Amino acid sequence: MRDTLIGRIENYFEFSVLGTNWRTEVLAGFTTFITMAYIVVVNPAILHEAGMPLAAVTAATCLSAAIGSILMGVMARYPIALAPGMGLNAYFTYSVVKGLGIPWQTALGAVFLSGVVFVLLTVTGLRQKILRSIPHELYPAVAGGIGLFIAFIGLKNSGIIVANSSTMISLGNVRSPETALALFGVLLVAALQVWQVRGGMLIGIVGTALSGWTLGLVHWQPTPYNLSAITATAFKLDLRGALRFGIFEIVFIFLFVDLFDNLGTLVAVTKKAGLIGSDHEIPRVDRILLADATATICGSLAGTSTVTSYVESAAGVAAGGRSGVTAIVTGLLFLVALFVAPFLGVLPSAATAPALIVVGSLMLSTISEIPWQDPLVAFPAFLTLIMIPLTYSIASGLGFGMIAYAGLRLIRGRFRREDWLLYVLAILFLLRFVYMGKA
Repeated sequence: MRDTLIGRIENYFEFSVLGTNWRTEVLAGFTTFITMAYIVVVNPAILHEAGMPLAAVTAATCLSAAIGSILMGVMARYPIALAPGMGLNAYFTYSVVKGLGIPWQTALGAVFLSGVVFVLLTVTGLRQKILRSIPHELYPAVAGGIGLFIAFIGLKNSGIIVANSSTMISLGNVRSPETALALFGVLLVAALQVWQVRGGMLIGIVGTALSGWTLGLVHWQPTPYNLSAITATAFKLDLRGALRFGIFEIVFIFLFVDLFDNLGTLVAVTKKAGLIGSDHEIPRVDRILLADATATICGSLAGTSTVTSYVESAAGVAAGGRSGVTAIVTGLLFLVALFVAPFLGVLPSAATAPALIVVGSLMLSTISEIPWQDPLVAFPAFLTLIMIPLTYSIASGLGFGMIAYAGLRLIRGRFRREDWLLYVLAILFLLRFVYMGKA
């Protein structure tokens, strides 16, 4: 009976088709979780500045990430983990709550409404049409751009590169113990990849963390935390306030940024995992998008900002994850994190940053598929590739690429009526850039 049940589960997740197994999927799930565990500490810190109770948001972060990742794994069967999105949480706090003076309860209502609109767009098939309108020639550029983005985040978090008022960025202090530890971690993770050690990404992260603890480079102070604290934010959203005149602009921003960040991550991770079909279609894409939309609604009800797909999922893919089991394992670990959330602060950036840097390098392999000899594709691909890390936004990088792609096709006389949605999206991106005054 047991073997039959396990066999059915393996068939459901297509283990034989994907060439994977339980050991690989579990290791990949652990790897994804560890590389994105920082969100349990960082997201509450950002939303706390909006006046939200720290312990409550910590619990909401873990719960929404668990629900989103498990939904993605079970429904869509993809190795993509979800959690409250970085960037969107900053917009929630600094632009909406602090900038416009809107109560955080009302802002949560706006997040809820954006999630409902996401569900409607998915059920009606419009989100799927939007995904298909992204030129498949740009898929490798999106994956490569996100690879650069991930590596840039890793280099920044580790202190290898730092802000510089004269040159924007520059080399950090490599004599700093934390930065030296990160460099050691990069070498360790890369060496394990070269040796093709199974679970090398996870081993590298843990090995770097252990080295940091042994050398006394980890400084950690636990904060008061209780699981019941979530009641301070759960179901506290103000829908009536969110429906008042003027809030729709905020809902649109949540919707627009999350939509294209999500689609970009989806394209990049599935591309790297080899899960995109020969017809450039992503199987079960409606389930992927529905899982994401449902997670956003659940997150707003629990008390956190928009939940979205995480680029760190690429770390699990690099570790061999190919099925939804990877995402389920990540989700289950976030459930465990509900009870031990403060202890995740003991995991230093110097340990997780090296994995991001190495994963970023692996994702650049896709750019060899770009037809660089064709300027009609090469220039939009280049803009996508470079603008994702430079604008610190997947959505903005994709926007620049789509605007250039649509514009050059018009100039070249390659307009096709069936591509109408591509031109509509290019105009929407252009209007967004002009309206916001920045990418």
